[in-house]
Amino acid sequence: MAIGVGGSTEAVELSKLQDMTADVVPISEAEFAARVEKAQARMAAEGIAAIYVNAGTSLYYFTGTRWWPSERMVGALIPASGPVTYIAPAFEISTINDYMCLPGDVRGWQEHESPYVLFADMLRGADISGKVGLDEACPFFLTDGLAKAAPAVDFVDARGVIAHCRMRKSEAEIALMQRAKDMTLEVHKAAAAILREGITTTEVTGFIHEAHKREGAPGGSFFCIVLFGEATAYPHGVKDPQTLKDGDMVLIDTGCDLLGYKSDITRTYVFGEASEKQRTVWNHEKAAQVRAFEAARLGVRCGDVDIAARSLLESFGYGPGYDVPGLPHRTGHGIGLDIHEWPYLVASDDTPLAAGMCFSNEPMLCLYGEFGVRLEDHFYMTGDGPRWFTEPSHSIDDPFGLKA
Repeated sequence: MAIGVGGSTEAVELSKLQDMTADVVPISEAEFAARVEKAQARMAAEGIAAIYVNAGTSLYYFTGTRWWPSERMVGALIPASGPVTYIAPAFEISTINDYMCLPGDVRGWQEHESPYVLFADMLRGADISGKVGLDEACPFFLTDGLAKAAPAVDFVDARGVIAHCRMRKSEAEIALMQRAKDMTLEVHKAAAAILREGITTTEVTGFIHEAHKREGAPGGSFFCIVLFGEATAYPHGVKDPQTLKDGDMVLIDTGCDLLGYKSDITRTYVFGEASEKQRTVWNHEKAAQVRAFEAARLGVRCGDVDIAARSLLESFGYGPGYDVPGLPHRTGHGIGLDIHEWPYLVASDDTPLAAGMCFSNEPMLCLYGEFGVRLEDHFYMTGDGPRWFTEPSHSIDDPFGLKA
């Protein structure tokens, strides 16, 4: 049996876990204000008169206002110069003011009125014309409604402003992400320890949810994928739960949310003795993860990191390209307030790596009908190159480096 896998109980492992969030520092109002200023500078450079950020992670990123999207328009108008103005249903204005971190006026619309007409009036009242960027997360009904209400406005994709700001994390953001990932890694260790023959993926998922809460994540697991045996070959799992058997590959992919910032870590190991094939594939996956990390250098294309990992796997006989047995998806994704965000470690992404960017590194190997191996850790770019958030899995026999 691999070191750290099995031999304990849920009660024992939960009793070991402690709240890891007592000293966590939230994003300050000053940082939210600085983000708006950075966006305004970018708008000026791109000739954009204003951007609209819709309810969701971008609204929170720029204003500190937590509000989730629905069929009602809620968001903020950020002009290239001047104060932020919010738009919301009139009956929600008091609540918006309560949730608001970055102060600003709130314009409200009654239920029988059109928020799109109100938004057009807001643009005219602020003397905003020309290009207005829309959050790429805006649903079609919203963008369509705005276009019809303000036909003279040139609505454009605001990604060049929003992604430009969000994909380079501050020290405060990286600190929150570091703590969230530290929490999830401890949960992984606890989950591995409770494994026993006959346990189900559903039981393990429930344990992981409770373990995240013990660590200080109020919502428990932000997501959780637990797979045994053949099911590990499918990146996001299968519809039916599995029961653990001796010799099964185990794949657990989970994360939590800490003040909006996400963790996302995957560990794969064998319950019992690893076969020669399981060991070989695991080592190939480990080598590809290392190769991707080594390729991540300042100024290098994001796409070249994917190419480096995939080329190594092809030299081992996988693929080619996305063919299976092999790596059927990109090598990694950006992460922050969204678990998947720009930029991406995929061959077509020309974004140059820059300090502050954060990525998953997970060049999974899938052998359909047999098993799969995904080792997922995250790294962030510093002025000296990449740095791991969490130490990668040590070996198939000691996945958490407990005896390393």
